[in-house]
Amino acid sequence: MNKIAIVGYGTTKFSREEIPVESLLLNATKSLFDQNPNLNQKDIDAVLVSTNDNTKYLSAILSELAGIQPKTAHTVESLCNSGTNSVVSAYSYIASGLADVALVVGAERRNSPGQILEWDNSRGEFKHPIFWGTIFTKAHKRKFGTTEEDLATVSAKNHKYAHDNPNAYSNKIYSVEELMNSKILTDDLKVSDCSRPCSGASAVLLVSDKVVKKYSDSPVWINGIGQKTLSASFTKNQDFSSMSSTREAAKIAFDMSHLDPIDIDIAEIHDAFTVCELMAIEDLGLVSKGNGAKFVKTLYETEDRKINPRGGLIGTGHPLGATGVAQIIETTQQLQGTAGKRQIENAKVGLVHNMSAAATSSTVLLLQS
Repeated sequence: MNKIAIVGYGTTKFSREEIPVESLLLNATKSLFDQNPNLNQKDIDAVLVSTNDNTKYLSAILSELAGIQPKTAHTVESLCNSGTNSVVSAYSYIASGLADVALVVGAERRNSPGQILEWDNSRGEFKHPIFWGTIFTKAHKRKFGTTEEDLATVSAKNHKYAHDNPNAYSNKIYSVEELMNSKILTDDLKVSDCSRPCSGASAVLLVSDKVVKKYSDSPVWINGIGQKTLSASFTKNQDFSSMSSTREAAKIAFDMSHLDPIDIDIAEIHDAFTVCELMAIEDLGLVSKGNGAKFVKTLYETEDRKINPRGGLIGTGHPLGATGVAQIIETTQQLQGTAGKRQIENAKVGLVHNMSAAATSSTVLLLQS
């Protein structure tokens, strides 16, 4: 089987602006081409678009706008982990020999319709994600004694790190005390506990080991992939203080890569809500259950950027289709040593965790330099 590497990337700033999804996709693609002078439109065998936007035929539209005529082009939609799932699809094309070069571009408008899962009748009138975020938070508090200060620390850390990310939605640093006094949305969630929908796009270029030298002297290899979908209805979760799809996806990825959680130098975690960061780092095996809050507090106090160095979804913003791709870009930059002020020293192994719809589906990728 071919080895597959990430050799290029491009992105837009994540913002509150109303920008057509076609423009977002093209801008991220242009950014990628600008940074990869050896790349020609004719090189690209596959174009995959990650979005929950209901505009049709976007992969072909992007291909035409960018002057690409690929062998295959299609769109992947799976709510919040559409980005990583698109990359897995691109990986599969290359691993099977159907392509040598694949372009993945994720994008979302601020008012994308992909925020609410209408099919899930188990949500009743509470269809907005904030309600499953509330249930997760309440369950984690009850089981592990998680406090409002613990949750505010996650948010403070990620806003602080986002300040050094020029493409982030947020550019303000908050104290833990300020965030504890932010607007109350439900009994267990404040505004500061939530990631924000926004407009933005990110793109990555995947290639086989046969052509990798043409495009990069510092490729980042995809060595582990784990995916697990349990259901669509969030009420089918057996334990609301844990993400079983994340645990299962992580095991698959670690088994494939022959790595262990102790090997991880940097992790991009899907912090749709503050409690999700605590739950994910526990379920990924980075810390034991119930110790996520203590771990994050230490990271915050010591300014250790091991978890969400770009600012997470809370600090950077959450344009659904672009999120997983943006997480991969940050991890790639960290492993290449090009992350600037966000750089972690001697990062060699990175983890990307991207999940959807109350963790009913999770994707975990392991990257190595």
